[in-house]
Amino acid sequence: MHKGEPTWWQDALTHFENDPIMGECIRTYGSEGLQGRGDLFYTIVRSIIGQQISVIAAESIWNRFETMVGIVTPENVRKFSKEDIASCGITRPKSGYILGLANDAENLLNFPYSTTSTQDIQKHLIQFKGVGPWTAEMVMIFAILLPDIYSPKDIGLVNAIKRLFPEVETMEQAEEVAKRWAPYRTMACWYLWRTLDPIPVEY
Repeated sequence: MHKGEPTWWQDALTHFENDPIMGECIRTYGSEGLQGRGDLFYTIVRSIIGQQISVIAAESIWNRFETMVGIVTPENVRKFSKEDIASCGITRPKSGYILGLANDAENLLNFPYSTTSTQDIQKHLIQFKGVGPWTAEMVMIFAILLPDIYSPKDIGLVNAIKRLFPEVETMEQAEEVAKRWAPYRTMACWYLWRTLDPIPVEY
């Protein structure tokens, strides 16, 4: 897993220089953006915690969880019970998913992510309980740093596109709009989220 700025980030900035939407976003929010942690387990756990809650709520719960666990590794997570994890404000189902991933970390992590297609990465990830398409997409954006990922059911992305394109009414229409930002839809997602939240999205 790559740490720091994605290898394609500078190329994407150049690609979007004259894009009326992304170019303006880059000028508004700056050219520094997505940073990889190089830690897939960390990202997948943080994504599960962030499922269907606001960025601010997820940040608060994550901070409590990280304070309890310390460095978020499978070994450290396995030291705690489902009840311990839930005490951080995480729902009981999510607590079970996180513990399950820690217990099955070898199967989760020992996979050729860097040489596998997007579709096969998603198939691999969603076989783990608690990991659906959205969580898999967050992992592909924030851990694997693939350049052209769009998450069609992410409410934040849909709302950001609706604000920029008032004629858009549905998720399907938003997904169609996002196609204009290929082959760097990952960068587009990062800047679309920035238009909504004072805290940069991080998983």
